[in-house]
Amino acid sequence: MQLKQYILSLRKFRNWHRLLGLILSSFLIISAITGILLALKKDVDIIQPPSQKGISKDLDTWKSVAELSELATVALHQTHPDQKDNLVDRLDVRPSKGTAKVLFKDGNWEVQIDGTTGEVKSIAKRYSDWIESLHDGSIINDTFKLISMNVLGFGVLFMIITGLWLWYGPKRYRKAKQRKQNARDIK
Repeated sequence: MQLKQYILSLRKFRNWHRLLGLILSSFLIISAITGILLALKKDVDIIQPPSQKGISKDLDTWKSVAELSELATVALHQTHPDQKDNLVDRLDVRPSKGTAKVLFKDGNWEVQIDGTTGEVKSIAKRYSDWIESLHDGSIINDTFKLISMNVLGFGVLFMIITGLWLWYGPKRYRKAKQRKQNARDIK
C-alpha cells in the first residue's frame, strides 16, 4: 500500500469512527448507567425492595399460588386504592426465603407475602424491571430490542477495529515514510 493510500484509509476510518462513535455514545451511556443500576439492585432498596423472610421453606405447608395471588392483590388494593384495576403479572416464588413476590402489571408494584401464613411482608415499588427494559431496549418493543442490541454489539466491534487501525495505522505510516526517507538518503 502506498503512503497516499495509507493517509486516505486513515482519514476514511477516522470519519467512520467519529460518526459511529457519536451515534453509539447515547446508547452506550444509557446502557452503562442502567447496567450500573442493575448491578446495585440488591443493595439499593429503591431499585428493588429487599427480600423478606417467611416462616417455612417447606412448599407442602404453603398456600396455593391462587391464594397467595389473591391475598397480595387485596393487600395492594387496600393500601393503594388507586391500584384497583392493577392485575398480577407474575409470581416470583422463593422457597429458600419462605416467601413469594407478587409482581403487578402496572406501576412497578411488588407485594412480598409469606408462603405459609399468607402474611403480607412488604408492599413497595420495584423499579428494576423498568430499568432492565430500558437497558436492553425492550421498553419500546422486542423488535427494537433485537435491532438495537445487534447494532450496539456490531457497532462496538467496529469501533474497536477502527480504533486499533487508527492507533496502528499512523505507526505503520511513519515507519514506511522513514524507510522511504532512508532510501533517498542512501542514493
